[in-house]
Amino acid sequence: MYRKILFASLFLTTSFSYGQSGQFFDAPFGGGIGYVPAWYIPNINPVNDQLKQIGMAELSTSGFYSSGIAGYLYIGFVKNLRVGGMGYGGSKSTSETVNNINREVVYSLGGGGVTVEYTLPFIKDIGISVGTVIGAGNLEIDVYRSSGEFSWAGTWEELSDPNFNSNSYNQKLMNSYWMFTPTINLDYPVYRFVSLRLGAGYQITFADDWTANNDQSVSGIPSDLNSNSFFIQSGIFIGFFSF
Repeated sequence: MYRKILFASLFLTTSFSYGQSGQFFDAPFGGGIGYVPAWYIPNINPVNDQLKQIGMAELSTSGFYSSGIAGYLYIGFVKNLRVGGMGYGGSKSTSETVNNINREVVYSLGGGGVTVEYTLPFIKDIGISVGTVIGAGNLEIDVYRSSGEFSWAGTWEELSDPNFNSNSYNQKLMNSYWMFTPTINLDYPVYRFVSLRLGAGYQITFADDWTANNDQSVSGIPSDLNSNSFFIQSGIFIGFFSF
């Protein structure tokens, strides 16, 4: 009995030590889900050109913060290959009030898709993966002008009377797109069940059609106003990680 207990203890100790300092498998294994904040830098010069013409402060060209969720799983039967999904969204805005009239422009970008990545096999203890995101998203530009005076009756009066004069104004321009996004990510497991990420990518979009408000077509959109964007990504994942 004592020999059996001693043998079991030695086996567990050896297994635990190996799990802390070595790999469980001959290829990356596991998966997780996590929060992935990022910084997107799209081309917003066409919007700023219009803002300058009407005397409003421009949107920052340095980019904007986005938040999202991502997850992945190594599929096993193809070594080093993992599949998953991700979604993100973020916005930036500029506003001002002149003569009690508030004007605001909001630029919003968001999307999501399927991720396919290959983890480089010659790097151990951390995961460096190259891959792509294939999915879809939306670019929205919301334009507001408002006096701050709203009422229930006035809402319907404005809708029914073509001659109704109001200081309130809202236009939503939207571009729905497909995206193909090459990425590179570095995942560092600080523990078997927690991993940190740092990565980057470039979102390439395919779509030229714009709509306004209730899906009405829009003409004259600048050709360089699109959702193509470089981004830097970070993240924290919870799951099981063996690199």
